[in-house]
Amino acid sequence: MKQSSTIAEEPLKNKVVKGAFWVFTSQIATQLLAFAKNIIIARVLSPNDFGLFGVALIALSLFDVSFRTGFNAALIQKKENIEEYLDTAFVINIIRGFILFVLLLFSAPVISIFFKNEAVIPVIRVISFNFLINGFVNPGTVYFVKELNFKKQFYWDASKIITDVVVVISIVFLLRNVWVLVVSSISSYLVRMVVSYFINSFRPKFRFKKEYALDLFKFGKWVLFSNVLVYLITQGDSAFVGRTLEISILGLYKMAYTFSNIPTTQISNVIAKVSYPAYSKIQDNIQRLRDAYLRILQITTLLSIPFTGFIFILAPDFTRLFLGAKWMPMVPAMQILVFAGLIRSIAATTGVLFYAVGKPKIDTVWQIIRLCVLAILIYPFTIKWGISGTSIAVFLSIFISNIGFSLMAIKIAECTVKKFLATMIPPLVSGIISVLIVFGLKNFIGEEIRDFIVVAFVGVLIYIFITFLAGKYFNSGYLGLIKESIKTVKRN
Repeated sequence: MKQSSTIAEEPLKNKVVKGAFWVFTSQIATQLLAFAKNIIIARVLSPNDFGLFGVALIALSLFDVSFRTGFNAALIQKKENIEEYLDTAFVINIIRGFILFVLLLFSAPVISIFFKNEAVIPVIRVISFNFLINGFVNPGTVYFVKELNFKKQFYWDASKIITDVVVVISIVFLLRNVWVLVVSSISSYLVRMVVSYFINSFRPKFRFKKEYALDLFKFGKWVLFSNVLVYLITQGDSAFVGRTLEISILGLYKMAYTFSNIPTTQISNVIAKVSYPAYSKIQDNIQRLRDAYLRILQITTLLSIPFTGFIFILAPDFTRLFLGAKWMPMVPAMQILVFAGLIRSIAATTGVLFYAVGKPKIDTVWQIIRLCVLAILIYPFTIKWGISGTSIAVFLSIFISNIGFSLMAIKIAECTVKKFLATMIPPLVSGIISVLIVFGLKNFIGEEIRDFIVVAFVGVLIYIFITFLAGKYFNSGYLGLIKESIKTVKRN
């Protein structure tokens, strides 16, 4: 069944708002489920179990990004009909999945030598089946993002996380080891692949055309280079910790990273999914592109800043109450990494802009700079301060590179530095005031989870109230943004 790749008559702004609503709803729902899952398994499993699984994910991600085609990004960026390209993409994905499966399967012993732990071998070999499964995903799912049909994307993503949570809850008290994580991962990949055919009418054929592949790779090669760099940046720190320190310490670091970055990372994922196809459709209209970019930046900071402050203040209490004493050593790293997550969410608004205007090379260049900073700092900082030092190195690398990301985004959108900074000041001020109040309320947190929830909830209400006042009396523009978004969602 042929699907149009052109934008419908519905105004782009409405499609973006609706898309943001569904993506945000998806992220909230999936992250609440993931949050509950992580708390359950953190209570039952040990840091060593998370470290073993972390090594497997590091290996999986390394092979994945090293052979990533970047075709999806290229298909979304294209203005013309993409249906005839999808069969070629499907064939390449299957071949790629099989090759990666074989490579990871036989590389497991070498990886175990690097991490000095033979226990990771069977874990890596079993999780390598994810490559085979993922290769058969319906390529037509790219239309969800290209046409901003995030309602279907929501259902598709939900299938994976729901499977993950159900499997974990079903077997965690039975196995009580790393295989809980492995089985849930494979199960969720398998369900997601099957659902991709039920939720999209496109049916791929085993048909390959060289000219289509070359056309897609012409754009995708920069995505590939950038993804390799992003891997080294986002997984290189974990690999270094696992190699230099201990597997159990890696487990602490991975958990600190997960909980510190859940809100800001998910916010940036929402923004990236919605803004990339939207930017691509208006890439030739600088004024609309600039307005859209500043609006996206405004929304990102409005959501990311308060989460950052609350996590920093409440991290010790959260860890003690929800995860248990065995996870307390991760708290300092968690408090540092939450600021890295904030900067990353701001940087995420720029990367999709570069891709949308057909300049992915800019992202690659600044990712190289970010990697260089991390490479210089990570060894001395980790040796001196452990995973807290690793976290500082991660923060400084993204902070320094984000200066370059932002300046290039300002140039492409033909914006001004003053306007760029002014967009972030209102949520920053509101966030600081709210965090200070929550800091005072911390004294009332007792030994019960309900006390923590009450303080966190009060903090959110305070931030909303302050933001409302800023919008009403200081013309920050947030009230108009929120009202307009609510009206659009109700209409549609």
